[in-house]
Amino acid sequence: MQITTVGFDADDTLWHNETFFRLTQAHVLGLLADHAEREHLEQRLLEAERRNVGHYGYGVKGFTLSLIETAIEVTEGRVPASVIAEIMAAGRDLLAHPLELLPHAREAVEALADSHRIVLITKGDLLHQERKLAQSGLGDLFHGVEIVSEKTPQTYARAFATHGDGADRALMVGNSMKSDVLPAIAAGGWGVHVPHGEVWALEHAEAPADHPRFRELPDLGGLTLLIAELG
Repeated sequence: MQITTVGFDADDTLWHNETFFRLTQAHVLGLLADHAEREHLEQRLLEAERRNVGHYGYGVKGFTLSLIETAIEVTEGRVPASVIAEIMAAGRDLLAHPLELLPHAREAVEALADSHRIVLITKGDLLHQERKLAQSGLGDLFHGVEIVSEKTPQTYARAFATHGDGADRALMVGNSMKSDVLPAIAAGGWGVHVPHGEVWALEHAEAPADHPRFRELPDLGGLTLLIAELG
């Protein structure tokens, strides 16, 4: 069956993201180095993120709050106000960080916009994602934009029904196996994994290597050819 709709993830699929989170994390944990070993701090932060993602959602704001919570916990409430202020400033810097497209992102989106309906399907803070999309210069190419709180099979079924011909004629491409590939396949579509850099622990999942609707590419440069072959 011909693919008529292509969904793109945003962060770490079209533009850099996780690298800046890791740099901010390293800086903040360095401020807390006198209170615990780095491995312990990283574990405490991950536990805070796992607890908080259901309350604050994905993105910079939830990450910043988890950093503050970790600082309070590991210092047993004695963290200086100056450290809290520095964590908040680091969060604001993340929100204001210039956007940098990944290799082949513009070419892939522009090429497919001429032949398919393309949809941006991303999760995170609404205002931040809207700002990044505007900065990317790609916004006018998308036929639809979905900024969601979570990516589930139901999310993809609804998005591809709204903006296309249904999930069975759609393909989703992204760097997260857990959020971009597996639920898209479960909805009845194709899932294309394009790995990029370090994967956040909460996004880790095993590849469905033997599934007939799963593919993997080293970068977006081969996406248009792959879709032509599948079609």
